[in-house]
Amino acid sequence: MVKTMGYFFLFQLAGIKNFQLLFYTFKRLLASGTIEKSLFYRQLNLKNRILLLIIYLAFISLGLPDALLGSAWPAMFEYLKVPVSYAGIISMIVAGGTVISSLFSGHLIQKFGEAKVTTFSVFLTALALMGFAYSHHFMFLCLLAIPLGLGAGSVDAALNNYVALHYQAKHMNWLHSFWGVGAAIGPMIMASYFAKGGLWTQGYHTIAWIQIGLVIILLLSLPLWVRSKEDTSEEKKDSKSLFSLLKAIPGLKQALLIFFCYCTIEASFGLWGASFLVFEKGFPVEKAARLVSLYYIGIAAGRFLSGFLTHYFTNRQLVFAGQGIIGIGIILLLLPFESVLLPGFLLIGFGCAPIFPSLLHETPVNFGKKHSQKIMGMQMASAYVGITLMPFVFGELSTFTGYSFLLPFLGVFLFVMIILTKMLHQKTAKINLTTEHH
Repeated sequence: MVKTMGYFFLFQLAGIKNFQLLFYTFKRLLASGTIEKSLFYRQLNLKNRILLLIIYLAFISLGLPDALLGSAWPAMFEYLKVPVSYAGIISMIVAGGTVISSLFSGHLIQKFGEAKVTTFSVFLTALALMGFAYSHHFMFLCLLAIPLGLGAGSVDAALNNYVALHYQAKHMNWLHSFWGVGAAIGPMIMASYFAKGGLWTQGYHTIAWIQIGLVIILLLSLPLWVRSKEDTSEEKKDSKSLFSLLKAIPGLKQALLIFFCYCTIEASFGLWGASFLVFEKGFPVEKAARLVSLYYIGIAAGRFLSGFLTHYFTNRQLVFAGQGIIGIGIILLLLPFESVLLPGFLLIGFGCAPIFPSLLHETPVNFGKKHSQKIMGMQMASAYVGITLMPFVFGELSTFTGYSFLLPFLGVFLFVMIILTKMLHQKTAKINLTTEHH
């Protein structure tokens, strides 16, 4: 009776005259459980939003150490008493660990779930970064680079897979945008210590504690993660080997090379951009680190914007636009004016922004949904090979050519990437035409 009077009072307040009809309708909804279900789904939606925010924070942490080595290296190599080119060795070991962990991440995720794999991987990177902060020998840094790479690869694979399965496609761009936020914050933290006359170890120490804070957040979020049996069963359907897919599917070779070229540009410029400014333009270390952070700010802001632009432009249009903007940025940096350095770094980052997530999102369109999961893994592996090898290759080349060769080096890979992208679109267009006729 009290409940009935309460409902009557609420309906009267709302100005609803036909109380009897609405009351009996409401009573039926209560009896059928519809209201309880709607409340349940509303609560579930809130949990998904909270978890999505935590995943974004995790991707920030993934980006934090990625740009740290490049911005700190001009000070690190003197402290460690090693050649400048040795940054490529550490970068190669980190990326090599990322390749290995990404290849085995599918089995680990299937066994332990995305939540536990992500939490443990972030904890692994936090320990490695803390080791960097207390290291005084180059060989010790090389050993610590192994867990740093292993942790980063597993986080990347686990979070990309989880978001692809449980959230809308637009979040993929924004997820990679938050990686750019982390990659921009890292050099800023390092630059702030350099400006105060501090050491590079202090920057690593601060970021290690940030990672430990994220581990605590991830531990608290474990009940929010959802695992469906359908997620793991889909992986067992396609039995074709990777080599047979490479031979059978037109355009796949071009797609793998595009990922290789793109990651060569992104990783090489991120690692050697500060050294280019210090040794070719005479910049102080802290100012060079800030400009590198602008490059990653361009990536972060561009990916955030591209999440909205996907409603108005196709993935292919965004890829070509990004390639064009990178070209403009390289041209600006080739000019002999200091005033163009800032917009040049920003534009290269802004151009990089839509390419990687747009290429990933286009995979099912180019090659079909049946094989898209395996092809996605092959593309990520090709990307990591570019990250692993090419910054090291440029580091060795720079000992003969100087760091002024960085811009022509990027330009060659950009040109090759544009040609390969056109070839990919031609081959996949033929596939779509033949399937339409059938």
